[in-house]
Amino acid sequence: MTGTTALTAAGVLLCLVTAMLPGPKAEVGAEVAAPAATQAEATPSAPTSPAPPTDSSHTAATATAAVGTTTAAPQPSAKATPQAASSAAPSAGRIQPGTTYKGVATAYAAGDGNGACLFGPSDDLMIAAMNTTDYESSRACGAYVRVRAASGASITVRITNECPLPCAPGQLDLSEQAFAKLADPKLGRIPITWSLLSPQTSGTISVRYKTGSSPHWCGIQVIDHRNPVAQLEVRTTKGWRRLPRTDYNYFLSTDGSGCGGAMRITDIYGEQLTVDGSALLPNVAQPTRVQFAPH
Repeated sequence: MTGTTALTAAGVLLCLVTAMLPGPKAEVGAEVAAPAATQAEATPSAPTSPAPPTDSSHTAATATAAVGTTTAAPQPSAKATPQAASSAAPSAGRIQPGTTYKGVATAYAAGDGNGACLFGPSDDLMIAAMNTTDYESSRACGAYVRVRAASGASITVRITNECPLPCAPGQLDLSEQAFAKLADPKLGRIPITWSLLSPQTSGTISVRYKTGSSPHWCGIQVIDHRNPVAQLEVRTTKGWRRLPRTDYNYFLSTDGSGCGGAMRITDIYGEQLTVDGSALLPNVAQPTRVQFAPH
């Protein structure tokens, strides 16, 4: 009887000890991990949208661009607007701001200052022709560049022309007047470095329709811009339409869409200027009241 009682007590004690032992560690880990995974799936990190560009344009006194003007033009109203989210991101192309390029300078007889960019004659002959590679189908037209010679002499020129092959990438064909400010013209060819500028100016942008433009076809040119132009759009019944650019520096609407209406001009830094009410007057430089901001 005593042995039976002792055996029963031992069994009860064994059951109590077994019940107090913890469960398998693998199951405990699974219970902790599951809620963490669920939370990560439920709250993914959202991408951060870039802030819209600051409208840094300014309005200057109207300056009439007389180049190529045949008659007095009405002054279209203009305003600066932030870059639209739906428009393609503008690009600086091959010539990037803040970059110094190496090349050579040669010289050519600039005549009345007109060139492949078709800006027209000019009294200012501090101009240059950009090599075909960096000209990039007229993307370089109107750009201001600072040119430095090994002697330390430097000048600022505006790109108004294209220098075809064998002009190499990096090469600038300067007007004879510009070359003479860097070195003796007898040298004919000198090593240089050059970089893009965004100069101070009190002038404003003008727009011009190509000869032959009509409500059925038109070419549009931007004149006297501080920074290189990246794109031009016209307003149509379906919204803004980006026009292709020719190697002679006009943006074409081959079906007449937007001809004579509002246009939106974007520089390589992404600033947009909206010009309303431009009249469809071929070969007339129509001044606006705006200019791209300096950089």
